[in-house]
Amino acid sequence: MNSHEHMFRAALLDPAQAVPEGLTDGAGAPTTKRFDVYRNNVTVALIEALRTAFPVLRKLLGDANFDQLAPHFARAHPPASPLMMHYGVDMPEFLAGFTPLKHIGYLPDVARLELAIRQAYHAADAIPLSATDLAETEPDALMAACLSFAPAVQIVPSPWPLFDIWRYNMQEGAEKPRNVAQSVLITRPEFDPVPHPLTPAQATWISAIKAGTPLLGAQDAALAQDPKFDLSPLLTLLLQQEALTTLTTPKD
Repeated sequence: MNSHEHMFRAALLDPAQAVPEGLTDGAGAPTTKRFDVYRNNVTVALIEALRTAFPVLRKLLGDANFDQLAPHFARAHPPASPLMMHYGVDMPEFLAGFTPLKHIGYLPDVARLELAIRQAYHAADAIPLSATDLAETEPDALMAACLSFAPAVQIVPSPWPLFDIWRYNMQEGAEKPRNVAQSVLITRPEFDPVPHPLTPAQATWISAIKAGTPLLGAQDAALAQDPKFDLSPLLTLLLQQEALTTLTTPKD
């Protein structure tokens, strides 16, 4: 991007900046008014894209505060793609460094969760692993095996009650968030993503598996965090949600 393009983009996203020099209409007259209208339309479009992308964040902050935040974000992170479904990926980092909101420590994780839900929605389909595939594998081979997740599966680690915060703001009549750490697993068994709360040990197990660790190693990592860790409920959930796709044993 050359200096003229940079100035044009900066002025387009910041109403406090002057209209770039040299902009004229077909008759050679200055286009100040037209540029102001265009600038306003762009700002409105970006705010609306962010409102759609972050419904929980918007509810937590309130519409007025969110609409004040959005232009600050747009100026710091202008769109890198014409596809608005990708806009907002920098929101967690932006919130973490945005001084007026630093006292609300869970906001970046809320943004990460909403981005992960969007990513899961647009992910490719996959053929799920069945319970029979696991049952037919010898125990020793199973513990040495590696599992793969469907492209839609996402995990958002968090020290905050992240699932409870999401549910309280998205589901009518939900209980208030508890004072517990909750990472969130996102699956997509059909068309829409489904968030699930995870204990820290469950999150450790899934993260280890996603990193390519065999089942035995993932089990050890989870047990080191919680000696009472039981894989059965988590494995049942993953199978029911069609989250697993392949089982690779050492002989494979």
